[in-house]
Amino acid sequence: MKLRYLTTSIMAMGLFFMIACKSKPKDSEIMKTATTAVQTIPGVTADVKEGVVTLSGTVSTEAEKTAAETAVKAVKDVKSVVNNITVTPPAPPAAPVAVTADDSLKTAVAAVVKDFPGVTVDVKDGVLTVTGEAKADRWKTLKMALDALHPKKVDAKGLKVK
Repeated sequence: MKLRYLTTSIMAMGLFFMIACKSKPKDSEIMKTATTAVQTIPGVTADVKEGVVTLSGTVSTEAEKTAAETAVKAVKDVKSVVNNITVTPPAPPAAPVAVTADDSLKTAVAAVVKDFPGVTVDVKDGVLTVTGEAKADRWKTLKMALDALHPKKVDAKGLKVK
């Protein structure tokens, strides 16, 4: 009778150890499956510790972040998901380039003045300020060319006419 109880006890303990030592899913197996699940979403990585998957990386939309989490939650034996993925905000629209009236006037003045060495013309608020030296006949030609550009005013006080 004692032998029977001893045998039954040993078998019960063996069965208990078999159930208790039931193979748990390994993190490496979960990691492999989780990595496969998120590989379609660029910039996302998965790390597994004790069945908990931690997602990290950067995506461009909230939908991609949610899709990665959903895909990993569907992986067998995942206990929970920690979603540390960041969503990069879209780049702000480029600031419009402000083109002032002076910009086009400066370009036109530069084209005119290149033929008149010794003379410089500054443009500010539509007013042309002429400085330097020029012969009288060259000054008349320059003045007509500058007037043709329709500035607010041509100020030649700084010009010395010979």
